[in-house]
Amino acid sequence: MKTVKKQGDNDIDKKTLGEIKKDLLSRKTQILGDLEEITGKDKHDKDEHKAKFPEYGEKADENAQEIGEYTTNLATEKVLESTLRDINNALERIEKGTYGICKYCKKPIGKKRMLARPVASACVECKTRLQNS
Repeated sequence: MKTVKKQGDNDIDKKTLGEIKKDLLSRKTQILGDLEEITGKDKHDKDEHKAKFPEYGEKADENAQEIGEYTTNLATEKVLESTLRDINNALERIEKGTYGICKYCKKPIGKKRMLARPVASACVECKTRLQNS
């Protein structure tokens, strides 16, 4: 008797993969735009963004506002760059054909997890194990 393989919850079909890729590219464009608003290019490092220091004036309250905004921009920059790195890594895995495969146990991550967290590189079991250790 011949067995027919059914598409399971772990399989990501080409249509879903295309939608995930489109979403990742859209998010990447948005993040690059957000980074551009709060950062400037560093002359010494062509790939790095550096938070801009705002200039509001010389009064004490203006200086405090500048420092507050700069501190916020630094934190935002770190989050955006980390997210951008995750998106780029996911796009690279899509191109290599390894998207949706756990980098630790090499098993399929699962369609539901990939739809919920498209940048995931580890299955729930491996991620849980890492967080608990």
